[in-house]
Amino acid sequence: MVDAWATPQQVIDVTGVTVTSALLTQAQAAMEVHSNRIFADTARIRPRDAYWLGRAVAYQAAWMQGQYDLNTRMDASQVQQDGLVASLEEKAMVLAPQAKWALQRCSWMRSRTVHVRSPLADGQRGVASALSEAGDEQHAWQPLGGGR
Repeated sequence: MVDAWATPQQVIDVTGVTVTSALLTQAQAAMEVHSNRIFADTARIRPRDAYWLGRAVAYQAAWMQGQYDLNTRMDASQVQQDGLVASLEEKAMVLAPQAKWALQRCSWMRSRTVHVRSPLADGQRGVASALSEAGDEQHAWQPLGGGR
C-alpha cells in the first residue's frame, strides 16, 4: 500500500484513469511539495482538507500519466515555437490544473484577512465614529493649511 492521500481505486473513481503505485507515490510527493503538508502529519489535517488533498493527488496522478518526464522540465512562464507564443501560469508545467484547484480549497491555502483594531472604527474610548462630534475633544484642533 502506498502512503498517499488517495488510493489507486480513488484515482480510478475520480478520474477514470488507472495508475501504478509508483506513479501514485510520485503524485503524492508532488502534492506534498505544493501543499507544504506531508502524509506523516495526516492526523493533524482536518477531514475537509484531507478530502481535497486526496482529490489533488488523484488529479495529479492521472495528469502525470499523460506527461513526458516531469522531473527534467525547465521552469518556464512563456514558450515560443514557430512564431506562436504561449504564456503559462506559475505551475502550469508541473501541476495538474484540477490538482491546483483542489489545493486552493484547503484551509491553509486561502487568503486570510487580518483585522487591525482602530479606536475610531471599533468604538473604543467611547468614540463610535470618526465623523461623530462626541470624539472631538479627544483630538487636538489644527487649522487647515493652504491659506496665508
